[in-house]
Amino acid sequence: MTTDELRNRYLRDRVLTASPAQRVVMLYDRLTLDLARAASAAPEAASEHIDHALQVVTELLASLDVTVGGPSENLSAIYGYVLRELLAARGGEPERLTGVSEIVEELALAWREVASAPATGRVVSAAGPLAAGAWVS
Repeated sequence: MTTDELRNRYLRDRVLTASPAQRVVMLYDRLTLDLARAASAAPEAASEHIDHALQVVTELLASLDVTVGGPSENLSAIYGYVLRELLAARGGEPERLTGVSEIVEELALAWREVASAPATGRVVSAAGPLAAGAWVS
């Protein structure tokens, strides 16, 4: 196997063996990376990173179960705002990435806490007890 094949296999296995909350953290980690790369890249290269960030946020948004209300509705509104800000950044307002990065960092921290919380033995949503019902697994 080549190095790339081994890396891809490792990443696939890591995702497949992660809990749903850990997968969300992985998405946030990638989103944070995309935003950092976009902020430090030349304008013509930044759009590629912003485009990927848009895909990640869209995946997060599509995974919400907004029919349960509460946290899922709040996250849906936040993701909608983040999408609009990313589109504005891609459209020539890169200063908007700063605010988006701050929001994403706060959400990532919260999801890391959820993902690292000990299992309670109860059946709850993938988001954990703090946001029960907010996430579809």
